[in-house]
Order: sequence, then structure tokens, then C-alpha cells
Amino acid sequence: MQFDRGISWSRKDEGGTIAVLRIPNIQEGHINLDDLKHISAKNGNGELYKNDIVMVASNGNPDLVGRSALVTEKEKGMRFASFLIRLRFDNTKLLSQYAHLFLLTPTFKRELRRKIATTSGIYNLKKEHIEKIKIPLPPLEIQKQIVERLDKIVAAQKLNDGLIQKTDELFQSLLHKELNPSGKDWEMKKLGEVFERIIESLLPTRHPDKEFNFIGLENIESNTGQLVGVKPTVGKLIKSTKTVFRENDVLYGKLRPYLNKVWLADTNGICSTDIWVLRTKKNAISPLLLSAILRQPQIVAKSSASMAGANLPRANKDVFDKITVSLPPVDEQKQIVEKLSAAREYKTQLLAQKSKLKELFNSVLSKSFSG
Repeated sequence: MQFDRGISWSRKDEGGTIAVLRIPNIQEGHINLDDLKHISAKNGNGELYKNDIVMVASNGNPDLVGRSALVTEKEKGMRFASFLIRLRFDNTKLLSQYAHLFLLTPTFKRELRRKIATTSGIYNLKKEHIEKIKIPLPPLEIQKQIVERLDKIVAAQKLNDGLIQKTDELFQSLLHKELNPSGKDWEMKKLGEVFERIIESLLPTRHPDKEFNFIGLENIESNTGQLVGVKPTVGKLIKSTKTVFRENDVLYGKLRPYLNKVWLADTNGICSTDIWVLRTKKNAISPLLLSAILRQPQIVAKSSASMAGANLPRANKDVFDKITVSLPPVDEQKQIVEKLSAAREYKTQLLAQKSKLKELFNSVLSKSFSG
């Protein structure tokens, strides 16, 4: 195994033509090419080749150390920054694609976690840490079969993700078309006129063994309004007072509103106080329509313009409530909601399929390396 560390650079090197991968670009199993850093040509460990493996080697978060991605044709020729390492294998004995799949297994992560050391709060990965971890090594033909089997699942995941993206685009297209007030005699309403801001609170630690659906800002995905990483949490683990919400309430992230975190609740629960709980008034607007409107770029821009606070900027309630929108009559809203609901339901099915494909991948991955 070849083990190489990344390059360092100074501010004067920035602005060149050489793309450099950094820690934020390394996602679990793939490389994200958003926000690449570019520098002028430097000496160092050379260019990345297809099927190299790039791994996080140093970080204050031990869960990040060991995160890896396989270099594809798109990243070929790029460099990799300090705090990252590059792994190359003798492909006559161990296929890089097979090795990378092993790096995704809980077995590898568990063993690595036991070996990495911390210096002043920074966890550092060394060559010997990886070399001491045993990997199941079947014949090359079996390695290829395992790679091909898992590649088919990854291809299905990419197809499903593409359909989710197209469904989001369809939803936004329908929303833009149906809410276009041009040529229509629609009433202008202030946002504060169509909802009530719920301030009912609860201290979870008073119910230490009760399970809550607790939603924090980190659980609401930007722009899409989908939930991520949510699981029932017992009250004793939830510190400080939280806000109570009900099914069909709209949860709006008031902290850093430019992140556009808006979720239409499909259950009851509690949420962070950095989230407004908005309950629509009867015969004013449907919850689905309100959540969709609040995600629109013009609303995000107006809400963000009202932020106050240097380190933790929050939307201004009074300014937010005075933002005006053009709303169709209630009967017409119902027709619009029917169209939007069809697209939303299809996306829900695709998200369920996404979850099943992830479970399938993890199951096949585990069985492939268990002998």
C-alpha cells in the first residue's frame, strides 16, 4: 500500500488553475466538487489518478477521520490538501474498488477508531493504523464480483436520486406556475395574517423516560424541507426548554434564515427554540402551500435581510410577519394543493425507495466482507 500526505499552500498560492480537494469535498463514499479551492502549481505528491483513494487523516472530530472516497475520472489530475492522505494499492492483489468498499464497513471504522491517537484534541491517522487492520482477501475474480454487485446498487441509488431531483424541479415549476398572480385579482396578504406563531413550551427532562420526536435545525435539510438523522429521543437527553408542535404545523428555521430550513410537520413533537412553529389560520392558507411559499427565493431573501446578531443572526419576527404575498382564494388554493400533493406524494415514495436502497447496500456490504 502506498500512503501519501497532501500538500500545504499559503494565501499567495491561491487563485491558480490547480484544483485541490479538501476535507469538505470528501463525503462518505464519494467526492463533492462544490467549493473547490484552486491554487498555482506546486511541487508535492503529484496528481490524483483514477481509483486512488482519498481519506481524511486529521481532524478534531474522530468520526471524520477515516472518511474516504474513490477518485473517479472527474477528479483525475486534481491535488489533495494537507489533513488528507492518498492510498494506492497493488491491483494485481487487491483491487482499489474492493479496498474502498471495505473502508466503508463498520468493521474498518470500528478498528480504526480504536487505533487513531489524539494530540491536543486533534485525531491523527498514520500509515501503521491502516496496515494493522485485517481485510478479507478473496481471489481477484471474487473481488470483482463483489464490486460489480455493489456498483449495481449504487447505480440504482443514483437513478433514484435523479428522480428525486426531477420531482423537486417539477414541484417548484408547478408552484411558480400556479402562484403567478399575473392577470389575476388575488388578495395581498401579510404573512403574519395567515398563521399563528405557537409558543407552547415543554421541558423534556421532566419526562426523563418518555420518547420525543425532537427536531433540531440540523435535522431540517436546506431548500428541500426533508428531515435527516431524526430518531426518537428520551427526555433526559434533551436539555433546556423546547417548543411543542403538531402535525401540519410549519417549522421555520429563524437562525440563519438564508439556510432556508422549512419543514411541514407530518407528526407531533418538540423542536429547538431556534425554530418558529407556525400554525395556519382556518380558511387563510393551507399548511402545504405556506411551507412551499416560505421556501421561495424571494421570501428567503427578504427574511435574510432582516437578520440581527453578528455570531448567531436570526430573522426579525416583526419584519418577517409584514412580508406580503399574493394569495388565491381558498377554493383555488385547494386545487393548487391537489396538484402539489401529487408531486409531494411521489417524492415521498422515492425517499422511501432511497432508504430501502441504502439498507440494501449496507446489508450486501456487510455480507460481502463477512466471509
